[in-house]
Amino acid sequence: QVQLVESGGGSVQAGGSLRLSCAASGDWHRRYCLGWFRQAPGKEREGVAVICLDEIPIYADSVKGRFTISLENAKNTLALQMNSLKPEDTAKYYCAADPSSAISYLLQSTAFTYRGQGTQVTVSS
Repeated sequence: QVQLVESGGGSVQAGGSLRLSCAASGDWHRRYCLGWFRQAPGKEREGVAVICLDEIPIYADSVKGRFTISLENAKNTLALQMNSLKPEDTAKYYCAADPSSAISYLLQSTAFTYRGQGTQVTVSS
């Protein structure tokens, strides 16, 4: 089993920034792909960003140029730096992990094997 615990959510005004963190523990391996997806009330899940070993991170078009995903290997911590936030970024954000290396599929499908409990991000206009 892999345990994922998110932190760093909150409320911010449009144009502001937030940094989400995710601590990975358990049977997680550095070869796993890690990522973030989000879900707003009444909407489908949306892949936000995915990072895999030896791959260039990929992002949803809606966040490109504003969000940055990174992995601190020494700390087993995944981060998502979110800048220039917009009201449409409001959602519950989930950290997720998967043993596969299908980076594009994971972003499009959000079909990760493991996920955390989520952290709420609210952006006001």
